Amino acid sequence: MYLDDIAAYVPQTEQEAADKELMLDYIRRFPENILTRENRIAHLTSSGFVVNRDCTKVLMAHHNIYKVWAWTGGHADGEGDLLSVALREAREETGAASVRPLSTAIASLDILPVWGHVKRGRWVSSHQHLNVSYLLVAEEGDALHFREGENTGVAWLPADRLLELTCEWEMDEVYTKLLERARALL
Repeated sequence: MYLDDIAAYVPQTEQEAADKELMLDYIRRFPENILTRENRIAHLTSSGFVVNRDCTKVLMAHHNIYKVWAWTGGHADGEGDLLSVALREAREETGAASVRPLSTAIASLDILPVWGHVKRGRWVSSHQHLNVSYLLVAEEGDALHFREGENTGVAWLPADRLLELTCEWEMDEVYTKLLERARALL
């Protein structure tokens, strides 16, 4: 399922075209563990870029590892339905019960570096996330809660100040294109 979805994705930028080609090559080389962290060099992840109904706010979590406001998402951990992974992670990381797809189509493909860090008392070496992104929407009135051990806060950030508040220059291009694509759908 994920291989067909990624193969069918039509890149909208040169970066996405290059990342798609590399992702497909890696998936084909390592089909036995591409969906798990057992592949310690690169593995599939899925993220949800969660906006409110009028796309004026973005739901973000303050992540423990990098100490920045960031989108929701996580490891596939064997799950081939990457939209389900994005939805599950968004709900678990924010508590927002109304999270649903703005579109079921892949919104972006990005190879994202993950620098070495300690997680749950163990060293995790630097590696790559072969990330599949989806556009999600949620109600601002949902009760929010952070996911202990993973993040320390959850908030609706104003979309017009998103890059200023996330403070993660490496993600600026990804967040900008996803915000533009969400606005185009609303």
